[in-house]
Amino acid sequence: MTKIRTLLIGTALSAFAATAAVAQTAQPAAGMQPQDAAPAAPAAQGVTPPPMRLTAPGSTDPLVQKRDANAQANAEYRASKKASKSELKQQQKAAKSQYKDQVRDAKVNKQADKQAANNEMKMNMEGQTGDQSNGADVKH
Repeated sequence: MTKIRTLLIGTALSAFAATAAVAQTAQPAAGMQPQDAAPAAPAAQGVTPPPMRLTAPGSTDPLVQKRDANAQANAEYRASKKASKSELKQQQKAAKSQYKDQVRDAKVNKQADKQAANNEMKMNMEGQTGDQSNGADVKH
C-alpha cells in the first residue's frame, strides 16, 4: 500500500512539474501581449504588423549540431558517390567501345592477311604448274 501511494505521489509531482514547464514555454493568449513586445498597431488605421519569422534558429545543443553535420556530410558523400559512379560508367562505356573497334579492326586485318596468303599460294601454285608444263623438273 505504501509503495503504491509513493508511486502515485511521485507521478503526480512529475505531472505538475511537466505542466508548469509547458505553461512557461507556451505562447501568450490572443488578447495578451508579452512584456517585451511593442504595442500592437490599431487595425482601424490599416497598418498590418510585420510577418513573424517561424523558422527556429540553429540549435546550440551539441548533439543536434552533430546530427545535422552528419546529415550534411552523408548528403555530400551520396552526391559524390553518385557522380563517381556515373563517371565510371561513362569510362567503362568508352573502353568497351574502343575494345569493340579494336576487335573489329583485328578481324578485318586477319581476313585481309588470310586473303593475301591465299592469293600468294595460288600464285605459287600457278607458277609451279607453269614450270611443269614447260618440261622443267620440279623437286619436292
